Amino acid sequence: MFEKILIANRGEIALRVLRACKELGIGTVAVHSTADANAMHVRLADESVCIGPAPVRESYLNIPNIVAACEITGAEAVHPGYGFLSENARFADILAAHNIAFIGPSADHIRIMGDKIEAKATAKRLGIPVVPGSDGAVESEEDALRIAAEIGYPVLVKASAGGGGRGMRVAMTEAELPSAMSAAKTEAKNAFGDDAVYIEKYLLKPRHIELQVLGDGQGNAVHLGERDCSLQRRHQKVMEEARSPALNDDERARIGNIVANAMAELNYSGAGTIEFLYENGEFYFIEMNTRLQVEHPVTEMITGIDLVNEQIKVASGQALSFRQSDVHFNGHAIECRINAENAATFAPSPGKITYWHPPGGLGVRVDSGVYQGYTIPPYYDSMIGKLIVHGRNRVECLMRLRRCLDEFVVDGIDSTIPLFNHMLKNADIIDGAYDIHWLEKWLATKPFEA
Repeated sequence: MFEKILIANRGEIALRVLRACKELGIGTVAVHSTADANAMHVRLADESVCIGPAPVRESYLNIPNIVAACEITGAEAVHPGYGFLSENARFADILAAHNIAFIGPSADHIRIMGDKIEAKATAKRLGIPVVPGSDGAVESEEDALRIAAEIGYPVLVKASAGGGGRGMRVAMTEAELPSAMSAAKTEAKNAFGDDAVYIEKYLLKPRHIELQVLGDGQGNAVHLGERDCSLQRRHQKVMEEARSPALNDDERARIGNIVANAMAELNYSGAGTIEFLYENGEFYFIEMNTRLQVEHPVTEMITGIDLVNEQIKVASGQALSFRQSDVHFNGHAIECRINAENAATFAPSPGKITYWHPPGGLGVRVDSGVYQGYTIPPYYDSMIGKLIVHGRNRVECLMRLRRCLDEFVVDGIDSTIPLFNHMLKNADIIDGAYDIHWLEKWLATKPFEA
């Protein structure tokens, strides 16, 4: 087991990883920008190193400075959290060259799954169901029109590199495809430096279902069930739950066994999430994230398995500490992402938190790196915390979530707590009858002011 781990991240995920390290008796090193000198993970870590000024390219994406921090402190491993360098194969290679362990999958697996075309081909080879579409990058307008005619409209043009909804355009008809392809290629080039795009069938009312997997690189792999992440705005998840109200036990067992077997065949190591669109009883692979997900706590709440703990053990060379038969699902969990934003306009709201009162009680978890008196800097992601609740069933979970949102107080800045208060009054949310377009359509009706 490692004696000291450097946490190459900030905010709530840095604190989440730090807690897992401490429970394993591992020393911790926090890195931070000048803007994060007073952050909670910096305060609680055994050691801390400033790696640059506020801009992420000069600090949290500054690989030489992070490697230097490892060498200065004697850290044997790096946990990247999510975002930043968590899916950067070059970073994993550089750490390996310096005999520093990367707590994540192999650089090869990061590369494969980081290229959406290669990822789709790999998923298909491993027996994972995929969305009908092109086998690779589409080079010409003529090819695009031919492929779209074969799979049928509407179609989605997607950037091969990157994510976050950038480099994506929908063509509802043949007449719209040329301009959609041109726009997607231009945006992909500007955002990722790569204008390669591919085409796949656009599903009209799908849900976003993702499967949590763990592998040890020794041929063992398990799935920890699904999460429903369909409540999204601009392709960014807002609220997630486990398990999905749209699936039955046969469906979740079927897709779970498929992905677990695929990860065992791939000899995957660490935590990963395989994301699907789900419609009319069918699953369609869209991508794999080779890292910890923001919404991982809902899986931990219903399984009792510490994902970060397992990540660290696997990266140190240990086999998985359990098998599929040991995984049991208990109750229901929901996560709300609490952002420093106006709940109605989503305008960012950095500033000083003058009062902070998170909820508590049975089945309640708040993952956050902020505290009363903390000033949220304007340079980073607006998420300030995650409210996760667990109940014996979905109804109890929803009622507990309502109670917690009423109890949650964040003063001095705007937050998205009012958004969730209003969402939970809607019959579609109460019934679990939503798809990936639901939230944006609901918001377009201007259901409340904040």
